[in-house]
Order: sequence, then C-alpha cells, then structure tokens
Amino acid sequence: MRITKHEHACLEIIRDDAATLVIDPGSFSGRLTDVENVAAVVITHEHGDHWTAEHVADLRGRFPDTVVLGPAGVVEATGDGVVEVVAPGDAREAGGFRLEFFGGLHAQIHPSMPQVDNVGVLVDGMLYHPGDSVEAPGAPVDVLAVPVGGPWLKLGEAMDLVLAVRPRLVLAIHESHLSESGMKLAERLLAGTVEGVGGRYVQLRPGDAFEV
Repeated sequence: MRITKHEHACLEIIRDDAATLVIDPGSFSGRLTDVENVAAVVITHEHGDHWTAEHVADLRGRFPDTVVLGPAGVVEATGDGVVEVVAPGDAREAGGFRLEFFGGLHAQIHPSMPQVDNVGVLVDGMLYHPGDSVEAPGAPVDVLAVPVGGPWLKLGEAMDLVLAVRPRLVLAIHESHLSESGMKLAERLLAGTVEGVGGRYVQLRPGDAFEV
C-alpha cells in the first residue's frame, strides 16, 4: 500500500494492483489532477474542507466506475444519488479495498452548533482515517492518520487518540489551520507520544508518499 498525503485531510491510497482510493477531497485539496485509476472515494462528513461537488464531479468524470461512499449527511448534501450511504459498523468492498466504518458524529465544535454525521474509515485493516473525530475505532490499527488542527480540536486530544490506538505509524492530517510553527509543535508532540508506545511518526507534507 502506497499512501500519498494531499493538502489538509485528503489521502490517496494505492494498492499493489494499482487501484486507487481517495479519502476526503475537499476545498483545500487542489485539483488532484495527478491521481490515477480511482476506484473508490470516501467522504467522512459533509463539511467543505472534506469534499466539494467539483472534486466529486471531476473524479467521476475521469473515472466513471468510481464508487463514492459517505454517511447520511453527505448523501443529503450531495443530493444527486452519486454517494452511497455508509454508517458505523458497515463494511464494504470497493475497488479491491476492504473499508470498515466507525464513529458516528463529528467532534463537537461548540454546544450551540449541531454535530453532523462523521465516519472514520479503516482501509484493508491497516490505515485508519478518523475524519473530524478523535474517537478511537476500537479495532487494531497499524497506520493512524491524526488530525492536528481545527476549531473542534486541541492537541492533547490528538495525543490521547494515539495513546488509545497505539499504532505502529502515525501521520498528521487536517493541518491547514496551523502555521508552520504550530505544525512543528504538533509534530513534536505526536512524535513523542507515538514513540512512547513503540511506534514512529512519519513526517509528510502535501505530495509526499510512503509505502507500508
């Protein structure tokens, strides 16, 4: 499995057979013109930094057989019948990927604001992307994508997620809200936390990739 970090919360995963999964192609993610052979797209929740109609239309236009999956809130937001609904506890096979879904709600931003549907996705029993949540999936995770910035998050919660999951590898996502100094602090704290449970932090900037 090859994992490529795109801007913000977007990840591109390529299997050995060259099928590609895209998670959360949102408003900070650029055009994604370099992705190829996209077989599946997962949208964790309805906020625009995790999906846009333009991204969905572009990817499906180039790859008409692409399966697009998301929770009920995403299905309602898209309103075009393209997105197939998934919920916590579901498991799907799409493009050769096994996708298991966890969670249920976006982390609370403020009590005055409703919590929207959010699903975390475990890819091939290896990589977990939580969307906008710091809730542990309750399943073994080898590679954990950890949100590090946003109005709903404090870094201590990201560190607690690492401690709860105890993954072998950690990478940072949801970083567009941070300055460079803020990103360095987040990485230092994540690295120390995952090393404390015997794992390793993988530093990625948009466009970087690594193999697992």
